[in-house]
Amino acid sequence: MSRVTIRERRIEDIPRLVEILAEQQPQSRYPFRWPLPFPTEQFIAREHELAAFVAELDGEVVGHVCIQSVQGQAITHAHVDDSLDRAWSAGHGRPAADLATVSSLFTALSARGHGAGGTLLDAAVAWIRAHDLAPCLDVVQRHSVALKVYEARGWIRVGEARPPWLPDDEPPVLAMILLPDSRK
Repeated sequence: MSRVTIRERRIEDIPRLVEILAEQQPQSRYPFRWPLPFPTEQFIAREHELAAFVAELDGEVVGHVCIQSVQGQAITHAHVDDSLDRAWSAGHGRPAADLATVSSLFTALSARGHGAGGTLLDAAVAWIRAHDLAPCLDVVQRHSVALKVYEARGWIRVGEARPPWLPDDEPPVLAMILLPDSRK
């Protein structure tokens, strides 16, 4: 039986992660804007990340997640306003400095159904909580599979925003949080 393991991301993982992101994008539409207007490596290894992990399936890298400070996400995503930050902060009842976002979460198509995505999400949440931070994320509503996964794992909607990269004909991006009493 195949087994998913999680470890910290290493620099030598980046080329494989770029391939995985490109392979899965046509099916998942993540990232929503494709091709990216900057090097894909910068989407994976973010300037303001706090931590990053990869999933391995039988020793092969098959997924990724990174954790950013809310301030780092605002810089990276260039929000038009701070709607996401305000929603996350109000939802948790904590200042922005106490929040961390789950970002750049994706898996290879070959890893689907093996639990790699959920295991990566669990690892990110565990890291965030171990550092006394509150977990947050944002999701494009068209990414309905991801939205359903988050909601099934206890994430709740606390607001919405219109980042500059979102086309006018798309519904707003949802701000979500995971409260301390949630199962993961």
